[in-house]
Amino acid sequence: MLKYRNISFIGAGSMAEAMISGLINKAGISPERITAANHSNTERRTELINKYNIQAVSFNELSLKITDVIILAVKPKQAEEVLQLLKPKLQDHQVLLSVLAGISTGFIEEIISKHLAVIRVMPNTSSMIGESITGISAGKFVKKEDLDLAQELSKAIGKVKIISEKHMDVFTGIAGSGPAYFYYLLEHMEDVAVEKGLDREMARDIAAQTLYGASKMVMESDDSPAELRKKVTSPNGTTAAGLDALDENGGGKAIEAAVENAAERSKTLRKEFEKIPVL
Repeated sequence: MLKYRNISFIGAGSMAEAMISGLINKAGISPERITAANHSNTERRTELINKYNIQAVSFNELSLKITDVIILAVKPKQAEEVLQLLKPKLQDHQVLLSVLAGISTGFIEEIISKHLAVIRVMPNTSSMIGESITGISAGKFVKKEDLDLAQELSKAIGKVKIISEKHMDVFTGIAGSGPAYFYYLLEHMEDVAVEKGLDREMARDIAAQTLYGASKMVMESDDSPAELRKKVTSPNGTTAAGLDALDENGGGKAIEAAVENAAERSKTLRKEFEKIPVL
């Protein structure tokens, strides 16, 4: 079972923290089974120790002898350097999960030169509250039990989709980066409400609940988002006026461009940091 696994995070940034929080608070994993390692930021390590009661060490101090699951959560540009550092410490029974945008399983397998189970995992920061949507793609040495373990871990922080690795870039553009798009939308809705005289905290609650309710409708309804939109849009009504303004100001195209740009950046990262062909 997942709660009896020892998990080591390689990287101690915001994504690692979001996953740590979800695993402890939602999956009930004991903090003593979780270790986070970074290069030299002792202040950050102390912060995670105090906040979650986990172990936190430098890369050089990290031992993987009793680790079952390794979660690679550094910046993509650090991937090769960190993998070379980990290489002599890795054991064949371990499962390596990578949350690095744009970095393929093939590249990781090539660097570590071991028949290790490597699985790409793309959660988002909503994992902190157990509401992530996580995409997972298996490398060539992954067995069914390894994939099952990755799914179990990912389900502890939200919902899971198994996808082909060639679709991971667009998944990143939607799910990995998506929360920021919605925060951006809420930010602007809140600002307009305040300009019109509404209290900011109240405006935030109204906008957030509206987004939450609309999302829940999509999740629980058989109707597509387009059909739901049509059902709430009366001719010449307030919703129609708002949608007209979105169209006139390129709202739909802006959303599409955001997803496409993020997906393209994921591909570009692979070109920058890998020396193998882009999928």
